[in-house]
Amino acid sequence: MNRKNHPLAVVIGGVNIDIGGVPFSPLIPKDSNPGRVTVSLGGVGRNIAHNLRLLGVEVTFLTALGDDLFAPRVTASCHELGIDISRALRESGSATSVYVYLDDADGEMAVALSDMAICDRITPAYLAGQKDLLDRAGVVVADTNIPAESLLWLAENCAAPLFADPVSTVKAKKLLPVLRRIHTLKPNRLEAELLSGVPITDEVSLFRAARALLDSGLERAAVTLGSGGILAADSRAIELIPPCPAQVRNATGAGDAFMAALVWSFLRQEPFSAACRAAAAAAAITIESPETVSPALSPDAIRRRISPASDPEA
Repeated sequence: MNRKNHPLAVVIGGVNIDIGGVPFSPLIPKDSNPGRVTVSLGGVGRNIAHNLRLLGVEVTFLTALGDDLFAPRVTASCHELGIDISRALRESGSATSVYVYLDDADGEMAVALSDMAICDRITPAYLAGQKDLLDRAGVVVADTNIPAESLLWLAENCAAPLFADPVSTVKAKKLLPVLRRIHTLKPNRLEAELLSGVPITDEVSLFRAARALLDSGLERAAVTLGSGGILAADSRAIELIPPCPAQVRNATGAGDAFMAALVWSFLRQEPFSAACRAAAAAAAITIESPETVSPALSPDAIRRRISPASDPEA
């Protein structure tokens, strides 16, 4: 399939109302900390879909919404962004997901709490009803907020390349039975350690973990290492890619921008190393924004952040 003739990305996963707090000074545990509280739309799946639209990719978003006051806000935002949410589940008597997080004063997440029970409604039966859509997609992106059996159904029935975001070490376990069917995986160091079965203590063990992931049948892995950069691994090479410099304002959402840029680059048929450099640039742009999804993200913004030698357009 020529991906340039099939640019549609189908994103499957969670949407949240994000309630976040940032203290004005270093966080004091078990105490009331003066700071700033914001309410915005989030969720790994929704954030990836939003970032993809900023990069000009056509997106259909499969998710589950409740019948509370938050659901119309999600729907209106998706319509405004050009995200097709017409096939989302609408669950009567259920609550839309809520995610509450607290950052340190330096912008790094200190603790978070999520109430995402409604994502359990994204079942294999629901996905089977979307088979026509999935078959038309150039790529399908799933986060692990959906049930393990739904990830298994996608792995066994999805004709399009399947990208997976582990989300967290707890939820990443759902991917163990389906690694061999995943095209591109975006784990962090802890998630890569869990999914590979290799303790990562240094660069040698990091490369060994990447090789173990590829040996499982996985086609590509982009292991995010924070300030250590990215380990890009596929059948051609395993290489460390340096991070894109950034002034951290809010680290929440950087991984979602990273995944979106991987998808964008894939649909443009870019080499994986170039895709990881573009993804690092997208993450850097997001980290510098107080918002979970940076309105400054665009193809031109990514190209300005990466060196000419690494520029996918060069």
